Amino acid sequence: MNSITYPAATEKKKKEGRTDFQKRVFAIERRKHPRFGIQLPLDYSLIDGTTASRGGMTADASEGGLLVYLQEGIEIGALLKIEIIYVNTLGLDAIRATAKVVWSNLAVRQSCEDYRYGLEFQSIDQRNLGNLEILLKKSGETHDYSGIEMSFG
Repeated sequence: MNSITYPAATEKKKKEGRTDFQKRVFAIERRKHPRFGIQLPLDYSLIDGTTASRGGMTADASEGGLLVYLQEGIEIGALLKIEIIYVNTLGLDAIRATAKVVWSNLAVRQSCEDYRYGLEFQSIDQRNLGNLEILLKKSGETHDYSGIEMSFG
């Protein structure tokens, strides 16, 4: 009798044989957009208007979304109005967008308990997306995420 090999079983065996490094590289390669570690202040509020604007901090960012730390619990699926605050050559500026909470967990960071969230951009206009792309490019070049100065046209 001939044995049948199912593609899912073959793929599982391939994954099991990978080293830890290969598994991490495989996970990174699945992302649509590269992530950059970038720590900037963030203002946010729920789009439904049930909360006033509050503060948080970004941990990394891409053209598709953000990893953020916030001090309150928010439901997965909630839509947030966000502003990422940064310094440009004229002073403070903000990248504004609408983002959806796609995952969360409680993560202890330093001496306080913050919630860690994965946010996916739902709406961001061309100007803000362009500024985000410049910010990500600059952060990748300088590796100094807190005091990046930029000029925009």
